[in-house]
Amino acid sequence: MTEPIPPSQSAPCPDGPGRIPGRQAKKTPLEQMGGTTGLVYATLPIVAFVLANASFGLTAAIGTAVGIALAISVLRLVRKESVQPALSGLFGVAVAAFVSWKTGSAKGFFLTGIWANFALGVLFLLSVLARRPLAGIVWGALNGTGIAWLKDKPSRHYYDIATLTLVGVFATRVAVQQWLYDEDRTGWLAVARIAMGYPLLALAFLVVLWAGRRSGKRLKALAGQQPAGSV
Repeated sequence: MTEPIPPSQSAPCPDGPGRIPGRQAKKTPLEQMGGTTGLVYATLPIVAFVLANASFGLTAAIGTAVGIALAISVLRLVRKESVQPALSGLFGVAVAAFVSWKTGSAKGFFLTGIWANFALGVLFLLSVLARRPLAGIVWGALNGTGIAWLKDKPSRHYYDIATLTLVGVFATRVAVQQWLYDEDRTGWLAVARIAMGYPLLALAFLVVLWAGRRSGKRLKALAGQQPAGSV
């Protein structure tokens, strides 16, 4: 009969210290977007488009941007990385390239981004007016915390602030990039697209993180105040 292995001598959990065996760690929003590498990959087709357009013309620029986006997707597949961010980027580049080809103008490559930010800004603003701030809904979906915060008025206010911060990001992008579009500043459109992309989103995410933590502390405190045996 074999003796039981003492806890101190048991094999370490393959998932790492402090983790429940078999349970996967939750991915952060940055990881779900493809990580730091994904952020770099997202800028490559834009830079390539502008450089190719300046050197070889619109047709070459469209082919170069789509080709690089496709190459990134293949590279991620070969390296067995998550291809979802790359495929989303490839779709976005393809749509932007199509609009640019249809308009016959290099600046058309950035038109879909302006439209998308306008639509997102309206959607997020309407969610606040409907008392269903999207920042909270998205945060709950990413972290598996659900929408219990909707029943707590202060929590809704926290997520209202976070959602309106995102509305400000979208509105700023539209205002600046639409002005550059009207002024035919294609090169500066690329600069604005990159500079006002993930960097601004990261700043807004800090506000979302603040709202999520404040709401989480409130809900935990409220749960601790419930009488024993209450549902």
